[in-house]
Amino acid sequence: MRVGLFIPCYIDQFYPQVGMASVRVLEHFGMTVVFPTQQTCCGQPMANVGLADEARPLAERFVELFAPYDFVVGPSGSCISMVRNHYADLLGDNSCYVDLQQKTYELCEFLVDVLKIDEIPGRFPYRVGIHQGCHGLRELRLGSCSEVVGQPFNKMRSLLEPLKG
Repeated sequence: MRVGLFIPCYIDQFYPQVGMASVRVLEHFGMTVVFPTQQTCCGQPMANVGLADEARPLAERFVELFAPYDFVVGPSGSCISMVRNHYADLLGDNSCYVDLQQKTYELCEFLVDVLKIDEIPGRFPYRVGIHQGCHGLRELRLGSCSEVVGQPFNKMRSLLEPLKG
């Protein structure tokens, strides 16, 4: 499968090692990873402050760049949520967007829900703190929200807990 790797602007600028690690993880599980070099910000900062006209060209560009791939994967719950849940407000009934919406995933979500990975072999002898962002919990359902009564789940934790150490 060909995966279009979406690296959000803040990761590109401040945490490029996250992007490189995402490539290694996806390739480890047999994906052919392509990084479209023309990608830009998803437009979330503009959309969040009501600048839809400024965000729209970024959404259109995203759809154009990532449409050819089998899947689009990115290591950011908020940016992936922007694409999946909020581009409709900017793009309307764009058929290319509807197709893209169905194949765009946050990295852990892709591993758990699409590839059905339930264990990553290896060792990591360090204590890990997990921050579950609001967009990932409430909009992508990467884990159960604390205020919801029901069976708890956490996709990131399910990948990390089996690691030795």
